[in-house]
Amino acid sequence: MAGVATLRKVQARPQASRQLAAGRWSQKIRRNVSAHGFLIGAVLCFTFFSWYPIVREVIMSFQKAVFGGGYAWTGFTNYVTIFHDPTFWQAWRNTLEFTLLALVIGYAVPFCVAVLLNELRHARGYLRILVYLPVMLPPASALLLFAYFYNAQYGLFDHILRILHLPTSQWVFQPGTGFISTAMVSVVIASTWMNMGGATLIYLAALQNIPGELYEAAELDGAGLFSRIRHITIPQTRLILLMLLMLQVVATMQMFVESFVLTNGGGGVGNNTQSVVMLIYQYAFALSGASNYNSASALGVVLMLVLAVFSGGFLWVTRERG
Repeated sequence: MAGVATLRKVQARPQASRQLAAGRWSQKIRRNVSAHGFLIGAVLCFTFFSWYPIVREVIMSFQKAVFGGGYAWTGFTNYVTIFHDPTFWQAWRNTLEFTLLALVIGYAVPFCVAVLLNELRHARGYLRILVYLPVMLPPASALLLFAYFYNAQYGLFDHILRILHLPTSQWVFQPGTGFISTAMVSVVIASTWMNMGGATLIYLAALQNIPGELYEAAELDGAGLFSRIRHITIPQTRLILLMLLMLQVVATMQMFVESFVLTNGGGGVGNNTQSVVMLIYQYAFALSGASNYNSASALGVVLMLVLAVFSGGFLWVTRERG
């Protein structure tokens, strides 16, 4: 009887091993199926909502609509058309002006605000909510508020200037095509107020991860606030600063809603706040009362290439060496 029992145990071991292996394989397959299901869903979303529109835009930039429906290939005709449009160069100049002013104002202000909040010991949570509040507003609502402030007849800013007996301004409708125009500065101020909350919280989170011992050692050595910022804060937050710098340049080069809302879709006086993306909109929907999706696609491809070259060059220059 003992031999029979031993034989049954020996025969049961391979069967148990096979069941255990089958259970492991079943669990692994279920896990992989779930992972691949999520991956396939993400790939499909990117395909239909990102990659396909990009490919379709590139194809349309080499075509033109023909009478009766359909498209015909025209080569680089659409690119030649937009390059010979005087508004094309004006839009690029305005876009670069907006980007540079946004770097001076919109990039520096959130960092300074974050440093100030990090130095405070009281009401920090309340002030963080106050700084982030404009981000929670719909962009159109925030810009309509500034459109009211900029109104030359009853706007808040001109009212304050009158009280101070200072000359008033037309703000976004101020004529002038200089490199730093009043109109573009007004657009940058509104954009900075509307978007600075997110960057401020990112900077503040990075600042709070800096070891406090570094600041304590600097204070013992007699370092002041600006010295601590220069030798501790900026080096410790270098990666965040570089990342947000690239993201801000890419975002500001696509400026549209600020100028569109503040100037009622007109691009300012003499197109002094016209942007590249607004020109794409006008090509596609509003230029001369006729739609020209192909020229709009060509301009979109040019903007995409410029941003791709900038992003690649920026990542190459700021790559970690050694």
